[in-house]
Amino acid sequence: MCLAIPVRIEQLTAADSAIVNLGGMRKEVSLALVDDAVVGDYVIVHVGYALQKLDQEEALRTLAMFAELGEMSADGAGA
Repeated sequence: MCLAIPVRIEQLTAADSAIVNLGGMRKEVSLALVDDAVVGDYVIVHVGYALQKLDQEEALRTLAMFAELGEMSADGAGA
């Protein structure tokens, strides 16, 4: 199973690269597959590559679901 995660672009770096924020962890990813990405945009990232832009509302909803799943797992409800 593959998992792509929504992340927010915090900084544009070299051509076609950006620093993104994933739950407080900063990581450099490639923007080679995404056109016109700017600081503040949310993108879907898989194995270090941004695959597409995502609107903020959808990104926040998806991140909230991931957080909820994490809480369930921490409580033992997901086991």
